[in-house]
Amino acid sequence: MTDDHLYDPKGLIKDAFAIEGIAAPECRSIFLDWALGLPPGRDVQQDVKHLIAHYAGQAPASHPMWDTLNAALQDAGPPRRRGGRQGRQ
Repeated sequence: MTDDHLYDPKGLIKDAFAIEGIAAPECRSIFLDWALGLPPGRDVQQDVKHLIAHYAGQAPASHPMWDTLNAALQDAGPPRRRGGRQGRQ
């Protein structure tokens, strides 16, 4: 089994890199589909690191999927309270 199949079983990330003219919003949508398709308990950041290593040198550095994958490695920080009725009570 190859790394791309292990970390990208549906080939979503591979297909995203193959699409010419794709924009950042589409890359984020594809990434979300990929992340939601992972089995429970998987370390998403570790899988993203494997994807970055696998596709390095295969896809152009200017492709927007790189920004999406790198953003997935950033710490989201603690959740913040959002407004609304429940927050006021």
